[in-house]
Amino acid sequence: MSPVLSAAITFALVMLGLALLLAFAQLLRGPSAQDRVLAFDLMSVLGLLAVLLLSIRYGSSLYLEAALLMALLGFVSSGALAKFLLRGEVIE
Repeated sequence: MSPVLSAAITFALVMLGLALLLAFAQLLRGPSAQDRVLAFDLMSVLGLLAVLLLSIRYGSSLYLEAALLMALLGFVSSGALAKFLLRGEVIE
């Protein structure tokens, strides 16, 4: 891997870590439940991006499978939380 790509991946991981901290602060502080759900969804997307960057850094396809699982679970959990906020129940 070239030194420029390595430095760019390191920089991107640091920025994703900072964004995760800010999203976690919003998750704790959020004035409404909708803000907390949105912060949780943002955290799942940022975690997914971090796993994809680690896949590029280490050249392993195992990370891609983990990223696919994270994307599926993040999508389903966001949908379930949104339905809970709208109706007050998840399973009808």
